[in-house]
Amino acid sequence: MAFDNALGAIAEDNDETRWAFGTGFHDPLAGIDTSVPDGIDRHALSAYCLMLGDDALIMSHRLQEWCTHAPELEEEVALANIALDLLGQARLLLSRAGTAEDAGRAEDDLAYFRNAPEFRNIVLAELPNGDFAHSTVRLLMFATWRLALLDRLTTSRDPVLAAIAAKSVKEVAYHRDHAALWTIRLGDGTDLSHARTQRALDALWPHTGELFTAHKIERDLAAMGVAVDPSDVREEFDTVLDEVLTKATLRRPAPAPPANSAGRDGKHSTPLSDLLAELQSVARAHPGATW
Repeated sequence: MAFDNALGAIAEDNDETRWAFGTGFHDPLAGIDTSVPDGIDRHALSAYCLMLGDDALIMSHRLQEWCTHAPELEEEVALANIALDLLGQARLLLSRAGTAEDAGRAEDDLAYFRNAPEFRNIVLAELPNGDFAHSTVRLLMFATWRLALLDRLTTSRDPVLAAIAAKSVKEVAYHRDHAALWTIRLGDGTDLSHARTQRALDALWPHTGELFTAHKIERDLAAMGVAVDPSDVREEFDTVLDEVLTKATLRRPAPAPPANSAGRDGKHSTPLSDLLAELQSVARAHPGATW
């Protein structure tokens, strides 16, 4: 739906279009059968969607923390938009997790009323932001890995998961490219920016081992054509990172040691509890409220 100006989109008689920046909202699940296909373990599907949804939700919150703190106004807007993209992905994935499980919990129940041990996000996403170089390198790693997963998920046997992935691929491709450009800019910049970016890379690299460690649920669903075994995307991740780091004149750290699926098993760092205390405070203070 088109409007002559953005204000026309927020008129009361246009509420049903779920406007965003003056345009109608396109529902990626429109016309798709949302029932769980025969032969797919609904509990495993729910758990897998929680993993991907929690990754997006927690990473989104970390990026939102840069609002009013980014180094320039344009970057402030860019990071906020990336955070909103991930929040939108989290909503779709958490909704799918809720509909697939027997309890039928809603996205808000899953986002606001679970404690840290119940979250299934990778540890990389929950780490504190650090300086701008640290957050930039972390976003590059996260987006490169997530894009490789989502691209493969577009052919998932679960049509809902495939549709969510198809929508998300376009968004995360931008996230990866944006982070890559900033990594190159910082790494091949001043002596100070180079040193900070290398320090961030060295600090974050040990957490990459978890990205490619398949949880049993991921392996089982991948064998069924529903999910992606994260070990299968390692080569693509390495190829992209090598290209970016070379242009950024950064030294690639030694290979990360084998890791367990700590985050996928609900084993998290203390910062996640602090993050959730902020994220969930209003919903828990006013349970059942509508806005």
